[in-house]
Amino acid sequence: MIVERLLKVALLGSSWVLYLLLFLSVVSFSAMFERYLFFKRHRFDFEKLRKDVRKLLQDNDLPGLDKLLSTSNAIEARVALEGLRWAAGGPGAITDAVESELARVKSELERGMNLLGTLGNNAPFVGLLGTVLGVIISFHALGEAGQNTQAMGGVMAGISEALVATGVGLFVALPAVVGYNAIQKRIGEVESQSLSLTKLLTAYVRTADRAQGIAPAHEFEAHEATRDAADDLAQSSDERSSAGSVKLAGATE
Repeated sequence: MIVERLLKVALLGSSWVLYLLLFLSVVSFSAMFERYLFFKRHRFDFEKLRKDVRKLLQDNDLPGLDKLLSTSNAIEARVALEGLRWAAGGPGAITDAVESELARVKSELERGMNLLGTLGNNAPFVGLLGTVLGVIISFHALGEAGQNTQAMGGVMAGISEALVATGVGLFVALPAVVGYNAIQKRIGEVESQSLSLTKLLTAYVRTADRAQGIAPAHEFEAHEATRDAADDLAQSSDERSSAGSVKLAGATE
């Protein structure tokens, strides 16, 4: 009973699978085109931005750096700007601020990726479903034709048409996979370039801290050695003074 009902459903045809794949293809290309426009809108020359940031940091021009990052349309500049505004808290605060901004921006960068990944993985199976339904219909027609050889041509044509669904499924899946990998690569570039700008900021803060009075390690060790020598000298002087006092007391006696 169940098999007969499923057979009736299968015999309804596989044309709807092709329409579904056509719709999924439109959705996939729309998502890829939207991501292309998004990354094109935020396209910039990273090397030039990095050189400008480095020059402004070397000149201690933080207001100029804030203006540069604020006016840039780059996502990396937005992330670095968030770290700059927490520079007073030190390198740790900059890193935390950048990680927080990256986590917020990542959802914006990954928009549409779940759709592309799902289509890339499952569109061939949807096409295969259409092929299976077409083959079922063709063999059902072959069984009803019996010894009628003239009907064989129609059956073979039905099978060839059924295989089209598999081809359409691959046509939907392959561009989706390519688009998914391209977007993933671009997101990795954004993260690495944001990290590069963040390293410049933390290096600047550490350098500024040392310039404001945090002595280098060898200077600190030399200072400690000088202080220890002064303490030893003072202690020796006290001992000599004590010994002189004892001798003077003995002579007096």
